[in-house]
Amino acid sequence: MTDNKTIVFFPEATFGPSMNCVGIAQRLRERGYEAIFVADSSFKGQFERFGFRERMVAMSAPMDEAAASQYWRDFIASHLPHYKLTAIEQIPNYVLECWDTIVDTSVYVQQELGQVLADIRPDLICLDNCIMFPAIKQAGCPWVRIVSCSENEIPDPDIPPHLSGCGENDKAGFEAYQTLFLDVIKPVHERFNAFLESVGEAPYPLGQFLEPSACMNLLLYPEPLHYKRRNPLDPARYQYLEGCVREDEPYTLPTFAKNADKPLIYIGSGSMNEADVELNKRQIALLAKLPYRTLISVGNMVDEYGELPGNVHIEPWLPQPSVIPQVDLVIHHGGNNSFNESLYFGKPAIIMPFCWDGHDNAQRVEDKGYGAQLRRYAWNDEEYAGTLERLLNDDAMAARLAEVSAHMQKQDGRAKAAGILIDILGQA
Repeated sequence: MTDNKTIVFFPEATFGPSMNCVGIAQRLRERGYEAIFVADSSFKGQFERFGFRERMVAMSAPMDEAAASQYWRDFIASHLPHYKLTAIEQIPNYVLECWDTIVDTSVYVQQELGQVLADIRPDLICLDNCIMFPAIKQAGCPWVRIVSCSENEIPDPDIPPHLSGCGENDKAGFEAYQTLFLDVIKPVHERFNAFLESVGEAPYPLGQFLEPSACMNLLLYPEPLHYKRRNPLDPARYQYLEGCVREDEPYTLPTFAKNADKPLIYIGSGSMNEADVELNKRQIALLAKLPYRTLISVGNMVDEYGELPGNVHIEPWLPQPSVIPQVDLVIHHGGNNSFNESLYFGKPAIIMPFCWDGHDNAQRVEDKGYGAQLRRYAWNDEEYAGTLERLLNDDAMAARLAEVSAHMQKQDGRAKAAGILIDILGQA
C-alpha cells in the first residue's frame, strides 16, 4: 500500500457499475494503492473474487441469499410487461418504482454507511451510483463521482434527457419526456429532499437525485460517441475514461456440433437476462435455422431450456471481457458495460433495451453507426435475421469499429482513472 492511502469504492448494487469499479481498482492495485469495496450485502463475495477487501452494508431489509435471488426474479418478472413499452411509456411504472426504491436505499443505509466509513477512514471515496448517499459527503474526505450509465446522466439543454432514448436532434421528444418525468417523479423527489434536509444537506432541484462532485467526475463514454453539449464539461472537473474494461478470467470457446466455421454471436444482458426465458427461447428457435453459432448467458435458468440446437451453447454466466474479443457480433440490452465492451473490442452490436439507460445507448449506437437497435419484443424473424446479416457484412461499420476500438484501447480508461485518483490523493 502506497503512503497508507485508502480508496473506497461504493458502487450501485448492480453488476455494471460494480465491475467498472473493479477495473479501476485493478489498476490502482498495480500502482500500490489499496481499494476497499463497500457494497450492498447482496454483493458479498463479488469483489473478493478479484482479490479486494469488502465491507458489506444493508441497503434494504436483510434477506437470505435464496430470498434475495427470488426477489430479483420476481422484480424482473413483474416488470416484463413494462419492458414492452417505449422509454416515455415506462415513466409512470418502471421508472417511478425504480426511483422510489432507489430513494429507499439511500435513506435505509445512511447510518450504517456512515459508521463503516468512519471505521475505514478513507482518503478518497468513489461513488458509482445515480443517487446521493449523504454519508459519503459527510465522511470528511474528497469524493469522486463515476458515471457508469450513459453520458447524458450529466444533463445539458442540447442533449437527450437521461433514460429518454431520444435521438440527439429530437427536441420535441426531449421536452415531452422531461415534462412527464418531472410531473410523475415529484412526490418521490420531495421525499428525497425531505431526507436530505433531515441529515443536514441542501435539497436538489426537481428531477435531480445526485450532484456532480466538486472534486472530479469520471464518465465512461468514448470520445467518438460524445454528445455535442451547449455547455462543454470543464476538464478540471470532468474526465472521459473512453471505456473502462476490467480483466476477467480466461474463457475457452466450446465446440459446436453445427455451423462450426460460421460467425459467432454472443447474447448477454447481464443479470436481467435470466428472467427473459421466453425471449431467449424465441431467439434460439430462430438462430437454429440461421448460419451462425451462438453463445448465451442465461443466469440460473439453464434448466428451463431443455435440448438445444447444435449451433447454440448456453451457460449461467460468461466473463464478457474474455468472451467478446472472440465473437463476431454482440446482442445485448444496452447496459453500459456491454455497450463499452462491444466498442472496446470493435464488435458490432444489436441492442434490445429493457429499460433505463439501455434506451439511450441503443439510440446512440444506431445514430453513430456502430450497430443497430431492435425493439425488444416487436421484431419479426425477417427483421432479426436481416439485421444480423447486414451488420456482419457492413465493411464501413467494421472500419469505424476498428477505429473506435483502437482509440479506446490506446487510452486505457482504467489506467487514466487510476492516475486521476492518485493525483487527487496527492492534493488532499
